[in-house]
Amino acid sequence: MKHFNLFSNILITRGAGRILISDLQRNTSELYPLEFYDIIEELKIKSIDEVLSEYDYESKEIFQQYMNLLLEKEYGFITENDWDRNFPPLSYEHHEANAITNLFIEMEDIELIKTIYPSIENLGIKHLVIYSLKPLTVKEFIEIDKTFKTSVLSGIEIFSPFHQEVNLSFIQALQQNTVRIYRLIFFNCSKPPFKAKDEYRFSLHFVKDDLKISACGKVELKYFNTNINKVIEAVNHNSCLYKKIGIDKKGNIKNCPLMNESFGNIYQQNLEEAINHPDFRKYWNLTKDQIEICKDCEFRYICTDCRAYTENSLKNKEGLNISKPLKCGYNPYTGLWDDWSENPLKQEIFHALELR
Repeated sequence: MKHFNLFSNILITRGAGRILISDLQRNTSELYPLEFYDIIEELKIKSIDEVLSEYDYESKEIFQQYMNLLLEKEYGFITENDWDRNFPPLSYEHHEANAITNLFIEMEDIELIKTIYPSIENLGIKHLVIYSLKPLTVKEFIEIDKTFKTSVLSGIEIFSPFHQEVNLSFIQALQQNTVRIYRLIFFNCSKPPFKAKDEYRFSLHFVKDDLKISACGKVELKYFNTNINKVIEAVNHNSCLYKKIGIDKKGNIKNCPLMNESFGNIYQQNLEEAINHPDFRKYWNLTKDQIEICKDCEFRYICTDCRAYTENSLKNKEGLNISKPLKCGYNPYTGLWDDWSENPLKQEIFHALELR
């Protein structure tokens, strides 16, 4: 008797109307009909011959098509007589040693960098995202990078308004004098000053839109990520807020700069004090499995979340907002995408939240 063996790195997420099969080794995800899920589940406990014996002629043909797909996509393999026991289940336990992994700051003055440097080192922060409210000079870019030259930081991502000084020599100066910056986004740029090359150590983007910090939180296919570390984090924790911290333009320390609740001000206290506030970690373990509508979505483990902009203030028994992200136009019950920004009701909620 033949048995089908699903590889341990294959994650199958069941949604209301479809399933998503994610290959966590190849970082790919593909959608399939819901009936495919039942077949795969049967193959976990029955041999191929046993499953086939339950189907009529027409259903056997469909089953064989699915079997061929499983093998072609290399989601698993067939063995004779018994299952191969050399592929134990993948552990989905999530461990992160750093107290905080990501810091997002809305910056008006680069002096803030010097203020937060000690906390970044103490907390072992890996990634720093800077949203600059004013155009940064080449000297300021280099100064930011130099501050963290020997830091625990893995990398710095910077969003900055475009200005006329940003030219080829500007970028070449950054290439030669920075080590920690890995991504640069110049927004409000009507026309790129030159064609960005792949030879730069950092990725370089010129964006036409006048990006605002409130543009964050969009849920779109292009932002989905099948990276195994991100998926395991999403299975266990909130994909947006777990071990993340933010500072808004007024210096208020928050889970995210766009959220309403503050846990102090960076000019009066440090980040270490803020994260010890009893409520700072309250959203860390709110997974998509607990959020309304998201819990029925096949994309829930490769998607990100947003607690700053949600459809309403639906709360669970712990008082946490469990409403679907406002900037998501996907309906898992129909499998259709709509443009959330064209929904008058959502726009009304969005503008109300912006005025908080």
